[in-house]
Amino acid sequence: MAENNGEWLKEKWSDFEGFVEGVIYDRDLSVSARLFGLFLRPFSFLFSGIVRLRLFCYTRRFILKDKPIDCFVIVVGNLTVGGTGKTPVVERFTRELMAKGRRVAILSRGYKSKEDKPKRKWYQFFSKYDFQLPKIVSDGKEVLLDSEEAGDEPYMLAKNLKGAVVLADKDRVKAGLFAIDRFKVNTLILDDGFQYLRIKGRLNLLLVDQTNPFGNQCLLPRGILREPVRHLSRASYVFLTKSEVDPGLDLLQTIRKYNPNAEIIRCIHKARYFQEVNTENTKPLSFLYELYVGVFCGIASPRGFEDIIQRMSGEMRFKQRFLDHHRYTHEELDRLFLQAKNAGADVVITTEKDAVRIPSTYKPILPFYYVRMDIEIVEGFDDFEDAVADICFPNRKNKKYQPLTIEKTS
Repeated sequence: MAENNGEWLKEKWSDFEGFVEGVIYDRDLSVSARLFGLFLRPFSFLFSGIVRLRLFCYTRRFILKDKPIDCFVIVVGNLTVGGTGKTPVVERFTRELMAKGRRVAILSRGYKSKEDKPKRKWYQFFSKYDFQLPKIVSDGKEVLLDSEEAGDEPYMLAKNLKGAVVLADKDRVKAGLFAIDRFKVNTLILDDGFQYLRIKGRLNLLLVDQTNPFGNQCLLPRGILREPVRHLSRASYVFLTKSEVDPGLDLLQTIRKYNPNAEIIRCIHKARYFQEVNTENTKPLSFLYELYVGVFCGIASPRGFEDIIQRMSGEMRFKQRFLDHHRYTHEELDRLFLQAKNAGADVVITTEKDAVRIPSTYKPILPFYYVRMDIEIVEGFDDFEDAVADICFPNRKNKKYQPLTIEKTS
């Protein structure tokens, strides 16, 4: 009975999370969603005040201060929650830097990763310091943790980027110092680090989803903004992601209003091939042309993925969405694949981010693949090359950042 009650509560909580997500993304237009949105609005004003006060304190170094780090620090992030495509941009940037000789460590918070806190010694309870080492997802040679232990994005980056150190820890200062000391890196990339003000970035790469730049313009919890739109001013480069068409004039004017100097780089997520889940088998993009397809995903912005598969396939027969970072069980997948088969699907497709959350022992009743995506720059490639050159060749002219005396290069 207790187990059944636990499952019921878990299901109801999941339904509530889905309802809240529908409200903040304005996907749910029901009366109850509108009323709940009105209830959340005052909390958005409160959150906005806290965010501005925090930035003021760090900017003026009043009480809160950033930690100088003897390394080149690159921040990749956004103003909104999820869905802008940070991971492929981090991957592309890391590849370019490593190809030009930089020793790179990626620092991630490890969101939704498994907590693994060792017991403290009695005397450590009287110290303000955290004695736990960062999680080493990859030491640059091999992947050491799975997605459950590391988190989805750190595991994906570690799996796809041989040669890059990947660490997961909420304390990015501690992780950065550890990376410099243990792995002798000279470049740190803060994945999803725009709001992490304890480390000051030498280069701030801000991603903006062109299809939904700032949501309904409200901050959390009523909208998807983590910071006010005016904080575009902190960006060195603005990456417009999902930019299949020319950006609207309103979006460009908003960016230029708050940041007249940042270079704007347009990019798209480009499908490269399909890879079978939990194997190394791959298929070309033409694989789906005459097949009936089922799709599912648990990401912040599922529509873009679904549209890509829709264009590639003969017909989409089944579609299901889950909450972002949803971790799948065998029983849940069995039901999902049975529904897809009954709907007439020949194959099931998911995202790479979802694929890392599929149990490695799962055996599907239909062919099961994920689509491998990467970033393709459609406008501003020279600016992208400049950003890489600014880091790799710090003595060149016309740099986009202000050099610091502590910079060391390999």
